[in-house]
Amino acid sequence: MHDSVAPPLASTSALPRTLGLGALWLLIVNGMIGAGIFGIPAEAARLAGAFSPLLFLLTAVLIAPVMLCFAELASATRESGGPARYVRVAFGPMAGFQTGWALYVARLTALAANFNLLVSALAHFWPGLGEGLPRVLMLAVLSALLALLNIVGVRAAVRSIGVLTAGKLFPIALLALLGVWQWAQIAQPVLTPSLLPDASAQSGAAVLLMIYAYVGFESGLIPGGEARAPQRDMPRALLASLLICGVLYALMQSVCLALLPDLAQTDRPLVALGALLLGPFGAGFVLIAIVFSVGGNLLGSVFSVPRISHAMARDGELPAAFGSVSARFGTPVFSIAFYSTLGWALAATGSFVLLAALSVLVRLLIYLACVAAVPAVRRQASDDSWRLRGGPILPTLAVAFCLGLLTQVSRESVFATIVLLGCGSALYLLAQRRRRR
Repeated sequence: MHDSVAPPLASTSALPRTLGLGALWLLIVNGMIGAGIFGIPAEAARLAGAFSPLLFLLTAVLIAPVMLCFAELASATRESGGPARYVRVAFGPMAGFQTGWALYVARLTALAANFNLLVSALAHFWPGLGEGLPRVLMLAVLSALLALLNIVGVRAAVRSIGVLTAGKLFPIALLALLGVWQWAQIAQPVLTPSLLPDASAQSGAAVLLMIYAYVGFESGLIPGGEARAPQRDMPRALLASLLICGVLYALMQSVCLALLPDLAQTDRPLVALGALLLGPFGAGFVLIAIVFSVGGNLLGSVFSVPRISHAMARDGELPAAFGSVSARFGTPVFSIAFYSTLGWALAATGSFVLLAALSVLVRLLIYLACVAAVPAVRRQASDDSWRLRGGPILPTLAVAFCLGLLTQVSRESVFATIVLLGCGSALYLLAQRRRRR
């Protein structure tokens, strides 16, 4: 181990420990469920046909070893930073900085993209918001509102995330239940012989598509230093999120297949399902749910990701302003405001498109680095931390899962990631020079 590496049980965070199991689950599930669930059923049906509900459950099983590795890491680590902290503990400060830097940029890109997606959804109700100055102003208002909700305190942010999560999950669950009832009335099986030959032909591509309906959980682990009982609550929150998402995805896919004959050609399958079950009200109901879904994802991102820059600043790798904490609110005000403002700037100018190729490879490299960190973190973990069973079996399966996905990475993603890590190395070396001076 490196002398300058903080042990995983260190508890020097200036942020209060106020996050319970429910709050951690909200952060994780909002990282996993964004706007994709509202569009992915159509593409899944095109690629896998009648097998798509089963493949949703299969992909949950495939990503489970990765999430179980993260469960052990999150249980053992008492500081904020999530993947950046785990890798720092195992492999040293520079590896931790690179992980945090890459995760921060990747999440920032997603933040800007979702800002634009939210404004586009709102433009369905107020068409004037879709372009020009009104669009830029609306982006600014959303950015300021998200920052303010997170700055004024953890409780206010968690309550807001809870409201948005309810507004997202309730319509989906309601559609699923109404769809199951309608499905039972017509007594039509989803797994029909006519679908079987084509369903198996592209199931591999379908699994790759569905896997990205489960990723994003790692962002909910970043504020681990604010969890009241991370050794107990982090694994529970992760596993509950995976179970709920897997069942919800498979059930919704089954209902869409049963009730929408042209599902594979439908642009907005859940909107079409809502219109079928509840008429025009149902379509508007789902559109509002999309707004809630994207809003919850954004609010969770503005809550979690600034904790990366906060942790880096406390490690001396970023300017001290990022590590400052409001005496009144107990939140990293500067880190939150900086992240939200930068997301607005990227969204307003469209610059985030240039960084879009980063997301796939960066996420897989972070997963691989964290899985590799498990043995080193385990050696320093306390006895009350949650641990994987089965020796090296699950970490090996997690590595195989990530390596399998790496075969799908584009050249553009490789080039963009090399540039990103090169910039991260330069920033780290500059920070070290400043510290030595």
